[in-house]
Amino acid sequence: MSKCVITIARGFGSGGRTIGKLLAQRLDIDYYNDDLIKLASEESGINLELFGKADEHVKTNLFKRYKKSYGEWTIPPDSDLFVSDDNLFNYQAKIIRDLADKSDCVIIGRCADYILRERKDLTRIFVYADKEACMKRVTSLYGMLPAEAEKKIETLDKARANYYKYYTGNDWNDVNNFDLCLNTSAISFEKAVDIICDYLAQTGKLPQNS
Repeated sequence: MSKCVITIARGFGSGGRTIGKLLAQRLDIDYYNDDLIKLASEESGINLELFGKADEHVKTNLFKRYKKSYGEWTIPPDSDLFVSDDNLFNYQAKIIRDLADKSDCVIIGRCADYILRERKDLTRIFVYADKEACMKRVTSLYGMLPAEAEKKIETLDKARANYYKYYTGNDWNDVNNFDLCLNTSAISFEKAVDIICDYLAQTGKLPQNS
């Protein structure tokens, strides 16, 4: 049976999370987002709150570099670094690898595109939109004032970019990191799912049950 693993990186307010969920429903495959950190907490025994604080955020330090593991190894509990942000990422990366091995799935954010980059069944998607479209969605969804929404978008996108740079060494908004980039400024989420499904069909990566 062919495998279909889809990762979605997304700008805040672009609709990437919703598109990922709709896509998983359309393809009848598993969907993983916030539950990744819960699974990582259960795997490691580390408090879920620590994973939540480190989720897609990184404490930047010019003199520190990530010791590349991507889930291939984790720091043991007797180490002072067991609950470090890097080890939290290691456990999350391990969960991402395990889930991708287990079944067809859609995985949202958390450098999954890079962690799984060697898989032949992988499709890496980046979802973005212009500032006006993102602000409109954020103000509607969260009841924020325009100024609040603009600041939230800038803060979260900067955090995601820093997180991606630290753990992958690549620029988050570089199109070369992805197979398909979608601008959702002027299209519906359902149309975005149509486009992704067409791309999967063209590349022979649709799951067999679709």
